[in-house]
Amino acid sequence: MTAVPDPVVSPYLLDNAGTEAPARFAALSAMFDSGTIRHLEERGVAPGWRCWEVGGGGGSIATWLARRVGPTGRVLVTDIDPRFLETLNVPNLEARRHNIVTDSLPPETFDLIHARLVLVHLPLWEKVLQRLISALKPGGWLLDEEFDSHSVSPDPSVSPGEVLLKTHMAMARLMADRGFERRYGRLLFGRLRAVGLTEVGANARMFMVQSGSAGAALLRANYEQLHGELVDSGYITEQEFSQDIARLHDPDFMMPSSIMWSAWGRRPTG
Repeated sequence: MTAVPDPVVSPYLLDNAGTEAPARFAALSAMFDSGTIRHLEERGVAPGWRCWEVGGGGGSIATWLARRVGPTGRVLVTDIDPRFLETLNVPNLEARRHNIVTDSLPPETFDLIHARLVLVHLPLWEKVLQRLISALKPGGWLLDEEFDSHSVSPDPSVSPGEVLLKTHMAMARLMADRGFERRYGRLLFGRLRAVGLTEVGANARMFMVQSGSAGAALLRANYEQLHGELVDSGYITEQEFSQDIARLHDPDFMMPSSIMWSAWGRRPTG
């Protein structure tokens, strides 16, 4: 594995520099890794493949890919702030700092490219999607997984007991201020068709979040990392924030998670 440079400041709202990042990565892994791995297996990832994990975060999927492709394969894992990739001591895995919007890409190199919760943060997502496709070999697979945090909101009139936390609404407003497309996951299937990929498919996963679950841990990590910005924005008070953090530990708490959409397609061979 190549040496990873010192971290840099990230433009992302939930960047890797936050002390809450490890808790967020652990929660995301617990909630979504099994589904991601199933999609990767269905795409046929095999020994000898060259794969690229974009926005590698904590490195759990990159590590799985490296083991899957074996010693004859290679995995590149990149992140704008790769501090948590430094400990991935896997011989056929290279960790690298990379800005997917601006940094150069090798053309027609990879059998598979995977990203999870990356494009949803990028106003220039369309440009990035085209750049990812250009880095695929003809016939190579793109698997992108993104949240739709808009389509299903907690609704006590439908499911008594569901709670819409004020902090959650404040976070949604803050993300909208930053150009965050909260429906992005839902739009993925159409996007991949529109850019000319073949064998396009998509499905979605979501959970009912409750106290003690990985979903509650994810909410807490996100809320606490954005605590200062949420209060400073005026979208929530300090007291309301504290009350919502306490609700996450209430045994009766429940709310639906964001929808994780997984969409895939192949670069045409002709």
